[in-house]
This record gives sequence, structure tokens and C-alpha cells, in this order.
Amino acid sequence: MQLQDLLTPRRIKVPIAGLDKSSVIRELVGLVVENGAAEFDDVLRAVQEREAVLSTGIGCGVAIPHGKTARVQELRLAAGTSPLPVAFDALDGEPVRLFFLLIGPETSAGDHVKALSRISRLIRRQPVRERLLAAPDAEEFFQILCNAEAK
Repeated sequence: MQLQDLLTPRRIKVPIAGLDKSSVIRELVGLVVENGAAEFDDVLRAVQEREAVLSTGIGCGVAIPHGKTARVQELRLAAGTSPLPVAFDALDGEPVRLFFLLIGPETSAGDHVKALSRISRLIRRQPVRERLLAAPDAEEFFQILCNAEAK
């Protein structure tokens, strides 16, 4: 599984408009929702419930909010960057500017973990984070991600 199989430029927001954790999560959920308000509410609830357990701000200015819900049938990924640092209760205490949101069905635990692992491995590399943050638009962000995955 490649991240580029889960993400499209239309699910990338550069820049994200949200200025706080809640609004950024809502904005990212809006990018992965395909079937209206009921799905939006369910996906948002799943992500918020997971976030309440432990912040998904993993450090180095990155957050990977995620969740599982029966409302979606396949893994979906959204991403974005914020021009301003967002307080996200990250594990290292630092604000976040690079976001990936992953949602999937409750039956996809293995693929869910694999996708989270792929994101983590990719953004662990500082040059990749810097290029993603410097991307001027969704298309460029997507190309940088694809190129980084190919290496």
C-alpha cells in the first residue's frame, strides 16, 4: 500500500484555514467525507474520540489524527499544511504545521496501522517535512509525497 493510493490532490489543503486543533480536524474531515453530513458527523466523532485518548501530535511539527468508523468502506487520507503553528497538544509540546488525517472502516485495523506507519516513516525525514511545508499548492504537495515514497 502506498500513501498516494489513499490520497489525491483534492484531499490536500494548502494552506489549511483552521487556527486551532478543533477547526483543523474539522477541515481535514471535510476533505475525506464523500457522503454528506451524516458521514461527516460520524467521521468527526471517530477522530475526536481517538484524539481524546491521546494526542496524535507526534512531534516535529506533525500531527496524524485518525479514527475508525463503520460509516466508511475504505481507508481515506487527507493532508494539509498550516502557515501558522497550531497548538495540538503534541507529544513534544511543540505546535504543528503539517497534518495527515486517516480514517478507515473498523475492519481495516491492519491496513490502518500500515498506513500510519508509512506516514510516520516518511515524515521522520526532515527534508521531506520541509519540502511538504514549502509546497505552494495541493498538486505540488502530492508530487513531493509521491517522490518521497519512491525513494
